[in-house]
Amino acid sequence: MISKKIVLTGCFGVGKTSLFNQFIYQRFSEKYLTTIGVKVDKKVIEVNGHKLSLLVWDIAGEVAQEKVPQSYYLGASAIIYVFDLTRPSTWLNMPSDIDYLNRLLKSVLINIVGNKSDLVSPEQLDYMKAEVPLPPNILTSAKTGENVEALFQSIGSALLLQNL
Repeated sequence: MISKKIVLTGCFGVGKTSLFNQFIYQRFSEKYLTTIGVKVDKKVIEVNGHKLSLLVWDIAGEVAQEKVPQSYYLGASAIIYVFDLTRPSTWLNMPSDIDYLNRLLKSVLINIVGNKSDLVSPEQLDYMKAEVPLPPNILTSAKTGENVEALFQSIGSALLLQNL
């Protein structure tokens, strides 16, 4: 079985832990609890008939070098950069954050994810698409579960292709 490390990162309060909990445990909580340090768990998924063990790391907010130890990112096969569709401030640092991650990890797979899609209207979504500096690969809702499994399946598929 192939095993891969995936790191959830992005600003505080964008829903990284909620995505983690929805994917790993199929649950969502309205209660906000700040992640201290890192939370790690694994889930085995099947992609194109192959079993893939995903070791998912949910790290405390912010990508910036001084806030998160670089060691949390090392060995990652994929990064999920999460921003909040309802808070433009969460995508302001996106270009520099993505640049930092690319320099740190070289050829890592980076997925940009707009979360909290259940809270935005089509008009707000159009505004976001015009304003966000880098387009998201996928829009998710950790609350409803929309596209959460699809996100990890897509990453799993891309990682599997790298191994074949």
